[in-house]
Amino acid sequence: MTVFLVIIVLALLAVTGWQMSKIFQLSQGPEADSSEIANDNDNRQQAKLMLWFMIFLYVGMAYSFWQWSKLYLPEAASEHGNQVDTLMFISIGLIMVVQVITQALLHWFAYKYQGKKGNRALFFADNDKLEFIWTIIPVITLAGLIIYGLFTWSDIMNISEDNDPIVIELYAKQFSWQARYAGEDNTLGEANVRFIEGINTVGLNVNDPYADDDKITTELHLPVGKEVLFKFRSQDVLHSAYFPHFRAQMNVVPGMVTQFAFTPDITTEEMRTSEYMVDKVRTINEIRKDNSEALMAEGEAPLDSYEFDYFLLCNKICGDAHYNMQMKIVVESEEDYNEWLSEQDTFESTMESVE
Repeated sequence: MTVFLVIIVLALLAVTGWQMSKIFQLSQGPEADSSEIANDNDNRQQAKLMLWFMIFLYVGMAYSFWQWSKLYLPEAASEHGNQVDTLMFISIGLIMVVQVITQALLHWFAYKYQGKKGNRALFFADNDKLEFIWTIIPVITLAGLIIYGLFTWSDIMNISEDNDPIVIELYAKQFSWQARYAGEDNTLGEANVRFIEGINTVGLNVNDPYADDDKITTELHLPVGKEVLFKFRSQDVLHSAYFPHFRAQMNVVPGMVTQFAFTPDITTEEMRTSEYMVDKVRTINEIRKDNSEALMAEGEAPLDSYEFDYFLLCNKICGDAHYNMQMKIVVESEEDYNEWLSEQDTFESTMESVE
């Protein structure tokens, strides 16, 4: 009923506006120009509006960069992340240069060559020289970006077994993640959704000896400075493993294993003490403090203080609780990582505990 009433009110407002426009036209008198053909005055007004819009566009753009650039992610926390950022900034730089030049010319020409009585537009069928210029420049620019991007992608995706990377499987399901460490043999045991039963939540083959020393966790710990090879599986629908601070992302596809590797180079504690993160955490906690005061005034519990952590997120809309599909990531020294990993139960011990 409320929606119906809103529609009626909007319709009445539209009719009122239309009637008022008719009254305005009648009030102008017989001497007013009612022609629908633009005259010199109309063209002059439109030309000035184009200039003002150009000024508004660039002022808004400059303000947006000044006001919102602080929301960009901090420095990349992986070795290849700097390559990704460089590629992105080069692309943004080229786009901004082209945008500034072309939009300025567009609006200036609209003002300079505004319609005037007696003027006739120059028409020519084609210009081979101009067409060559505006074709070859984008071709060269795009080819350079694509080639540079391919080399960057190749550096990221070509995983050398000589580096003996740590092998970790990330298992996705609605709406959580589980990590499976390959154990001392650094070889993951066989897994399939058909093997899922009881506490065997990731579907390991209990008859595969390589699975015995695998360790399954709900928190991801990574040693700084060590290459990690991630293998991804999905139990149900298409997910996407997104590591924003490490500039890494990979689709997690049901029925197949996808993979990529990266080397974290900034620990969680180092990121927490960075100037960017200290300022961000302070700002968030100030907002939370104000919100907590309002909540406590209503008799509700205050918000907890925020502390930065790396997180693995799902970047595909995979269902109702997609927004909350995340896993905490801890990047630490190799010594702390080994200590934490030694405290985790193996798959073999977990299965024996329920027999």
